Amino acid sequence: MGAGFSIKAKANKTAEILIYEDVGEGWFGGVSAKQFALELKALGDVTTIDVRINSYGGDVFEGLAIYNQLVRHKAKIITHVDGIAASIASVIAMAGNEIRIGESGWLMIHNAWSMAAGDYHAMDEMSARLRATSKTLADIYVARTGADLAKVKAWMDEETWFDASQATAEKFADSVTENLRMAARLVPDRFAFRHVPAAIQQAAMTRADAEPHPANADIRAQLAALTERARARHITPPTP
Repeated sequence: MGAGFSIKAKANKTAEILIYEDVGEGWFGGVSAKQFALELKALGDVTTIDVRINSYGGDVFEGLAIYNQLVRHKAKIITHVDGIAASIASVIAMAGNEIRIGESGWLMIHNAWSMAAGDYHAMDEMSARLRATSKTLADIYVARTGADLAKVKAWMDEETWFDASQATAEKFADSVTENLRMAARLVPDRFAFRHVPAAIQQAAMTRADAEPHPANADIRAQLAALTERARARHITPPTP
């Protein structure tokens, strides 16, 4: 678990949760559902929890466990998309009784991903599992937005990115809030998303050039590597 996750009690029976990293341990190297549960329980009696999110997602089942922990909690949950809530991080955002997104925030939804090895029976089994998992995610988005299931599935099939105005228009968020100042982040290569908006890549490069933040030092190198790998996979990368 990295420095991008924390749960802190605050004044007047409130608390703040920071999810500024990937979801899931091991390969993802981020926040685990187990650690989340332990620290959430340690908060004790709180009435309001602000969950601040800037994450490209990670392990779907770890994320669903975190989502369910928040949904079941008796406190009022206010989720804030401070930067990006992509993939399973967007599902965690849906746990809010109130959902707020920053002016330059983004939310992305897509189908569940996985990897498998074996014969066609194994592939069939994995395909069925991915379809079922994606349906679970779609149901969460439908419950929050009131959108038609077919519409949500089409968004997921296309890996759809919503900026702040689109997210509120489609009811993935309730309101748009003023931006927070944060270090730039670029899509981790292990996700290799297909349709990263050009605005996100350009913002990351601009911030990396303008600010001597340690987290920004290799933004351009990451972008070049991501673009090269996208070309090798015959994916057309967005133009910054």
